[in-house]
Amino acid sequence: MIMMFKKLVGIEPLELIPSANKELESFAEIVILHENQPADSAEIVARIGDADAVLLSFRSTLGKEILEQCPNLKYIGMCCSLYTPESANVDINYANSRGITVKGVLDYGDEGVVEYVVSELVRCLHGFGTTSDGKPRKAWSIVPREITGLKVGIVGLGKSGGMVADALRFFGAEISYFARSEKEDAKTKGYSFLPLQQLLAENEVIICCLNKNTVLLHEAEFKALGNSKILFNTGLSPAWDLTAFESWIQDDNLVYTDTLGALGIESLLKYTNVNCMQISSGRTQQAFVRLSEKVLANLTAFSKKQ
Repeated sequence: MIMMFKKLVGIEPLELIPSANKELESFAEIVILHENQPADSAEIVARIGDADAVLLSFRSTLGKEILEQCPNLKYIGMCCSLYTPESANVDINYANSRGITVKGVLDYGDEGVVEYVVSELVRCLHGFGTTSDGKPRKAWSIVPREITGLKVGIVGLGKSGGMVADALRFFGAEISYFARSEKEDAKTKGYSFLPLQQLLAENEVIICCLNKNTVLLHEAEFKALGNSKILFNTGLSPAWDLTAFESWIQDDNLVYTDTLGALGIESLLKYTNVNCMQISSGRTQQAFVRLSEKVLANLTAFSKKQ
């Protein structure tokens, strides 16, 4: 068997399952998988060295200043989501200009995100559990409520947003959404397509399911949203301008994010109406399997073109 690469390096923990790590050996003569995080850019460059293939997760960034020091690279495998070149942690445009192929994955952790939204929304509406400061939680509307009849607006109806919408519709929620364009399948399901500010004003619950580094909620949007609202963000970064958000959260509102990255800054944790688990809801046993399968599929597809 002819190896596709001379040297393949995982520059950091990739969170692939053990069988996938073993299968990587079939793609290169030398495979080195680092189990700790590189300290800085210099260490990343040193780890890559003369490798012609590299794998990384979402934690590190491969910018132009690193890539130009790695002349042998011809393949970069992102063991994390790749939505757009602008939101990626790899300088894809520069890599492509050098003839380096960059592949990422999609839709491997969405199921856990859906479960997170449903779980936290049910706890909020019924008053289950405790608040972030350890006090008994009160039902959002004083009297416990079901999701049935709840007006929910989804901001960003991609794969994740669509799955959240479908799950909440199953429980009886009334779904409307904002996206770059109206979606025919959503129309078939009875979901209403609304301008962003109208969506914010008309719904009790807003769930942002946006690509990384996409900010749509600014001062005008929070004004349209108003108060006594529940706001979720399931993305990898804040869907809001932090100054406008912090002003809004000081009123009678609730916010839910799974990670600190989705919330924005650690100082926001001081607010008792901010609920942040600081754990990624998409990092599940099943998600690691799907991630591994898609990383290997990308390598296989690349090999067939060589």
